[in-house]
Amino acid sequence: MATKTTKVKKEESVVLNNYESVIIFTPVLSEEQLKDAVAKYRKLITENGGELIHEENWGLTKLAYPIQKKSTGFYHIYEYKAPASFVSTFELAFRRDERIMRFLSTVLDKHSIQYNVRKRNGEFNQGKNTTKQQEAKK
Repeated sequence: MATKTTKVKKEESVVLNNYESVIIFTPVLSEEQLKDAVAKYRKLITENGGELIHEENWGLTKLAYPIQKKSTGFYHIYEYKAPASFVSTFELAFRRDERIMRFLSTVLDKHSIQYNVRKRNGEFNQGKNTTKQQEAKK
């Protein structure tokens, strides 16, 4: 009597770490070119098994020191969850892109995650805003 053997696929659980990447784009980009570049990296995160948590555009900001003879740059921040192997892929894409002047990717610990959540909820600098509003009323 022949017995059937069934193969059960074991689903691999991938651990997603929390990361934050700050990118400085060159200031010579037009608004449309900047939107395309930002969308490209947003898509890269989601296509490689990552999950975008928060995205923030700081706009054109003065640099602390000149980079490539430029004194300003477009800052963009991504907060995301992704597998550990994804960060090297993400940074390789940054290195290949001539529109990017600098980048920094960091792993977020539980305190950093909590801080970012509180910052998004507007828990900081509330005291300054209320005093300014009270002074304006006087």
